[in-house]
Amino acid sequence: MQIHLLRSKIHRALVTDANVEYEGSLTIDHDLMDKVHMLPYERVVCGNLANGNRFETYAIPGKRGSGDIILNGATAHLGQTGDRLTIMTFAVLDEKSGPTHKPRVIVLGENNAITEERNIG
Repeated sequence: MQIHLLRSKIHRALVTDANVEYEGSLTIDHDLMDKVHMLPYERVVCGNLANGNRFETYAIPGKRGSGDIILNGATAHLGQTGDRLTIMTFAVLDEKSGPTHKPRVIVLGENNAITEERNIG
C-alpha cells in the first residue's frame, strides 16, 4: 500500500506581498525552497494562520535571500501582506517507509529568517 506523508514544510512564512494580476502560484525565496528540498513548480498546500484559509497551488522560486513569500493570482484573495502561512509538500511512499520517514521542516521568524530546522542535512 502507498501512503501520503509530509515531505517538507515551511512554517510561519510571512507573506511579503500579494499580486492578483500575476497568472498564479506562490513565490518563495529560492534559498528557503532549497533548504527543505522544495522544487520549482512543485504542488504546495498552504494554510493561512491569520484567517484559516487553506489552498493549493505551485511554488515558483523567488530571488535568493529576499525572504519573499508572495501570493499570486487567485491566491492573493486568500491572504494579505503580514499573514503567516504554513507551506507543505507531500510524497507518496510505500507504507513500509512510514515509520522511518522524516519531513524536512523550517520555522521562520522576523524577515522570514530561519529560526528552527528539523531533519535538515
